Amino acid sequence: MIIIPAIDIRGGRCVRLLQGDFRRETVYSGDPVEVARRWAAKGAERIHVVDLDGSREGRPVNDAVIGRILSSVDVPVELGGGIRELGTVDFYLGMGVRWVILGTAALKNRDFVVEACRRHPGRVILGIDAREGKVAVEGWTEATGADALEVARQYEGLGLAALVYTDIGRDGMESGVNVPATERLARRIGIPVIASGGVAGIGDIDRLLAAACPGILGVITGKALYTGALDLEEAIARTKEEAKRVRG
Repeated sequence: MIIIPAIDIRGGRCVRLLQGDFRRETVYSGDPVEVARRWAAKGAERIHVVDLDGSREGRPVNDAVIGRILSSVDVPVELGGGIRELGTVDFYLGMGVRWVILGTAALKNRDFVVEACRRHPGRVILGIDAREGKVAVEGWTEATGADALEVARQYEGLGLAALVYTDIGRDGMESGVNVPATERLARRIGIPVIASGGVAGIGDIDRLLAAACPGILGVITGKALYTGALDLEEAIARTKEEAKRVRG
């Protein structure tokens, strides 16, 4: 399992939202590039970047900042927010993004997701954001009645690199990862799952590791890193120790 630090960009700045609410924003840095360098220096194996403005506009907004991040660190970047056309997928992957995350598109245009996977096998991640197990779209502003597990099952066998499962109610709240829901999803689908939302500290990392679920690829953490509740280097060391123990 890998630890994936998050950089959420709004108005060119590094911010965190509470439960995806754009009215409840905290700015942690005016320079997302410097933040990316910091996480890379601490040993991050992957960085999770979200264009929050793009998620609302349905198109790239902070692509210039994202380009600077890509040219400043060697760490692979997964990117979400406003990627709803094949041209945007091609654009970002051509820039050097390793994986694009498709969320809203998964419910509104399945053919788009299928074609993106066909064109770029292994470089597309499905983003499922849910409140109480029900999927939300359009930057979390629009609720649906779709069950997260049922949506995920519709995309098995397409060659997705992973699935990011975000518990919106916990996101930015440091209230603890929804380990049971994440594990349930990871054990019932054939797509690696990345947990997201609610990391409060090293205890959450331990609980995810204790689940001993090979389908859980990693966990995204944002606010806990910015507040100091979670130390990135300690978290990475914990996962590596567990990997060594499992290998025997």
